[in-house]
Amino acid sequence: MPDVPYILGHSEAELRRLSFQAAILKPITRRLLLEAGLAPGMRVLDLGCGTGDVSLLAAELVGPIGAVVGIDRSAAAVAAARNRARSCGHGNVIFHQAEAEAFDHRAPFDLVIGRYVLMHQADPAAMIRAAAAHARPGGAVAFHEVATYGECPTWPPNPLLAQIWDWITKAFASVAPHRDAAGRLIEHFHRAGLLGPTLFGEAAVAAHCQVVGPTQFCAWARV
Repeated sequence: MPDVPYILGHSEAELRRLSFQAAILKPITRRLLLEAGLAPGMRVLDLGCGTGDVSLLAAELVGPIGAVVGIDRSAAAVAAARNRARSCGHGNVIFHQAEAEAFDHRAPFDLVIGRYVLMHQADPAAMIRAAAAHARPGGAVAFHEVATYGECPTWPPNPLLAQIWDWITKAFASVAPHRDAAGRLIEHFHRAGLLGPTLFGEAAVAAHCQVVGPTQFCAWARV
């Protein structure tokens, strides 16, 4: 696949932003991991692991007898993830600087997951196929994406928030090759050869003026 750079970069500020974002996303990602069948003792591969948030969550769920491997093509992100794992005392998770297509590991995984990675790929289906190649027969492949398109409604209407959301969607449209990946998960899974994925979606609602945030879509399928 053509190499598509992660447009937001890996500066210290961006790595901090990813950590704040992860705190918001943790409940829905946890739900995805559990619905995909993650259990103690399993082996997990986290694609595009960034600073390790999904990897560390998976490490908690698989326990000390399980194992988690996180890979990312950014050396800065991998270094940050390793430091976090050490500080959290997780001895069952390791990180490598690697591409999903080129990564080579001695044993297949029970679950391969990626969060917010398909939107940045030149070909989302190719990434899903690469994920499936790392899963054992009967294992699962799961992806969590965000809908960075459409409206972000508020009640009562708030023109400022509507303008901010319009700027955000236009920014993603200019840099993300597949910003609509969340809405096309079934298509991408089918093109990857994984038919009938299980999907669910969630949207956060802020209480002060009832703002409906961008919908999070999750999909997983057996290999």
